[in-house]
Amino acid sequence: QVQLVESGGGLVQPGGSLRLSCAASGFTLQSYALVWLRQAPGKEREGVSCISGDGNTDYADSVKGRFTISRDNAKNTVYLQMNSLKPEDTAVYYCAAASRSLCAGLVKRTTYRYTYWGRGTQVTVSS
Repeated sequence: QVQLVESGGGLVQPGGSLRLSCAASGFTLQSYALVWLRQAPGKEREGVSCISGDGNTDYADSVKGRFTISRDNAKNTVYLQMNSLKPEDTAVYYCAAASRSLCAGLVKRTTYRYTYWGRGTQVTVSS
């Protein structure tokens, strides 16, 4: 069965950290660019970060210097380490796989037909 499954979300205080995981099954994640997106209540979905098949990364300006994306090809999993979290980071976080291996601007694109989607994991930053 082909699927992406996110995990690692939760409630954290401002300034705290979380690590999200996106585990793939049924296909080899390394062949795809993997994008983390998020959607806050009442807001449009936005790209957060991308990692290409060869390991190059890209980030939204709002998370640069705070978030780090990485992949473990042996585990077929991509991670998003989120540090110095802010209340405005509160959202449902999704991972999605693109039918190409390069990021090439995916983070900034508002529309893209991703091949696979996860169901999302809630991240809440609040004191």
